[in-house]
Amino acid sequence: MTTYAASYSGPSTADYLAAPAYPSFDLASVFSVAMQYEGVPYVYGGATPAGFDCSGFIMYVYAQFGISLPHSSTGQGSAGTQIPVSEAQPGDLVIMDGHDGFYAGDGNILHAPYEGASVRVQPIWTSSYTIVRLGI
Repeated sequence: MTTYAASYSGPSTADYLAAPAYPSFDLASVFSVAMQYEGVPYVYGGATPAGFDCSGFIMYVYAQFGISLPHSSTGQGSAGTQIPVSEAQPGDLVIMDGHDGFYAGDGNILHAPYEGASVRVQPIWTSSYTIVRLGI
C-alpha cells in the first residue's frame, strides 16, 4: 500500500494550504469537494487521493479551502466548535473516539472507514459522537 500511496503526484495538503483551490469557504462546497473522493481506498496514514485514512481525508479536503488541520481525529475535533446534532449540515465533522468523517446529512457519514474499504457514505453506527463545525 505504501508504494501505491507514494505514486500520487498531484497537489499535497501543503500545496493547497499555500495556494487554496477554493479561497472562499462554505459547508456545501466542502462537502461537494469531499464527495469527489468517494471510492478512494483507505490507506493508514494516507493523506492524498492515492489513499486516505479518516483524518487524512478531512485534512486534505479542508486544505483545499485554506484551512490547516492536524492529521488526527482528536485534533480535528478540537479545531472547531461543537454544535448540536440537530444543527449538523453536510461538511461538518463527525467526531468519534479515534475516528472522524464528514457529516453527510440524514444521519450519514462520508468517511475513509478502515483498511480494505474505500471512502463511502454510510449511516452513523453509534450514538457516541459529536458534531464539530469549523470556521465559527
